Amino acid sequence: MKKKIAGFIVMALLSVGQVLGQTHEVRMFSHRGGRMEFDENTRVAFERSYEAGYRGFETDIRMTKDGELVIMHDNSLERTTNGKGEVEELTRVDIERLRTKQGNKILFLDELLDFLKDKSGLYVEFEMKTHPASAYPEERLAEYCDKLYNRVMAKRPADALYVFTSSDYRGLRYLQAHHPDAELLLITSKPCNQETIDLCKALGIKRLGATMNGTSRENVRKAHKEGLIVSLWPGQSVEDFMLGVYLECDFMCTDVPLRVKQWATEKTPWIKVRY
Repeated sequence: MKKKIAGFIVMALLSVGQVLGQTHEVRMFSHRGGRMEFDENTRVAFERSYEAGYRGFETDIRMTKDGELVIMHDNSLERTTNGKGEVEELTRVDIERLRTKQGNKILFLDELLDFLKDKSGLYVEFEMKTHPASAYPEERLAEYCDKLYNRVMAKRPADALYVFTSSDYRGLRYLQAHHPDAELLLITSKPCNQETIDLCKALGIKRLGATMNGTSRENVRKAHKEGLIVSLWPGQSVEDFMLGVYLECDFMCTDVPLRVKQWATEKTPWIKVRY
């Protein structure tokens, strides 16, 4: 029954998307390198997404005990690696000894930036993972933000759009105050609605990363009228992709980059998608 409903939704969105997709372009990006198809946030994940034609990516950055920036979503090591404990309590050497559950090396920011530095047409979201707040008190938060901004921007290709994202207002405000040229995006677990539109405007941030659940096309259009750029998540299926097209978002993450690109290329060639 669930598959039949999903199929009906896709067919309904196809008819609408055939009109909308011809006039509105959506930029897709590979979330954590495509976490449902590859080993998330690893070099191989970003390589495979790049080989598939993606130039849009999202990743997560934490800081080790000795001040190194590592690509890791969780502060705990248990879910994705063969280690135990918290990222912020270990040194770079400690983490370099670990491997992911699939046997890959843990990726550090400098290694990812080296992979990207000679690529053209990039859009990359660098999510500032500064939770729990107790692991990033004021002084350490400042160190983290400065290091992240300086290292990312030092290796940014000339035509790349690099965006610093977070659900932690502290990091966003620090970048606003100390690196005012930084492109920022506010992440929220709420939909694009009047509340989140107003919050973005109050913070002086023009990019909103909201959940698709509860987002209406009317509110996306309202955000656009207010001068905001809308990025939607999650993107775990073809149905999510088509919903994002219907909602007229500007950017959309996907955990299944290969599946979405293959399906969209074959089934909806009229939709303007930039990968």
